[in-house]
Amino acid sequence: MISVRQLKAARVLLAWSQEDLAQASGISEPTIARLESVDGPVGGRPETASALVGALEKAGVEFIPENGGGAGVRLRKKKR
Repeated sequence: MISVRQLKAARVLLAWSQEDLAQASGISEPTIARLESVDGPVGGRPETASALVGALEKAGVEFIPENGGGAGVRLRKKKR
């Protein structure tokens, strides 16, 4: 599962607002705001987190799991 910090960082990498993420994921903006208001793992229903992650990944974000250097996010390299 991803963290709220990863979720916020992914939005920043894409220059997306909460409204942009809401439109891309089908999750309401108030729900995204509520989820982002608490630090830690993304809470709520598993299908909500899955929709958020799916929308961000579709837009080019890769979520990096905890691997000794800390969890993170990055933009996927564009294929030539």
